[in-house]
Order: sequence, then C-alpha cells, then structure tokens
Amino acid sequence: MLKIGEIVQTVKGIVETKIDMIKLDIQDQLSSILSRMIFLILMGGSLLLVLLFLSLSLAFFLSQYFESPHMGFLLVGLLYLLVLLILFLVRDNHPTQEKMQKGLKSFVFRTKIFGKRKGNE
Repeated sequence: MLKIGEIVQTVKGIVETKIDMIKLDIQDQLSSILSRMIFLILMGGSLLLVLLFLSLSLAFFLSQYFESPHMGFLLVGLLYLLVLLILFLVRDNHPTQEKMQKGLKSFVFRTKIFGKRKGNE
C-alpha cells in the first residue's frame, strides 16, 4: 500500500514539472514576440530612410524641372500634407483600424507554439 507522503511527493513533483513547462512556454512566446517587434522596428526604420531619400530625390528632380530651387521641396511638402490629411480623415474608419490591428496581431503574435497547439487539437 502506498503511503500518503509518497502520493503527496508525486503530486508535488507533477505540479512543479507542469509549472516549469508553463514557464518555458511563456519564455518561448515572449522571445518570439520580442524578436518580431525588433524586426518590425528595423523594417520601419529602413522604410523611413528609403522614404527620406526618395523624397529628397523627387524634390531635387522637381526643382530642376521647374527651374526653381524651392519649388520641388514645396511640392513634396504639399504631397506629404495631402497624405497626412487623408490619414487624418480615415483615422476613425473602423474597418481600416480593424484591418491594421489584425495585420499587426497576426505578424507579432504568430508563433510556432500556437501553430503546434492548433494542430494537436
């Protein structure tokens, strides 16, 4: 006959093992999310640099085209003002917000662990 102390020790060991497994699972998920966030920040920074250099190139091209040193920069500034106005007008558009949130969530929170769980269920 098993002693109660042995049963308690076995249950305690099972609970500790389960807690350790959950800790490792959370660490894996957090590291995956953090790496995706860093990647997203690097992509955003690179996109800003590309946009900056393309904007400067367009401004210099338009300045030469209109033979005015400031006209190109004025037109590029007005283009960005138009983009800002459009973004301001659609800021409260719920379908647009939902699409953006869904896209970000699927990129940031998509991990291999979630995929494995869905396959097992």
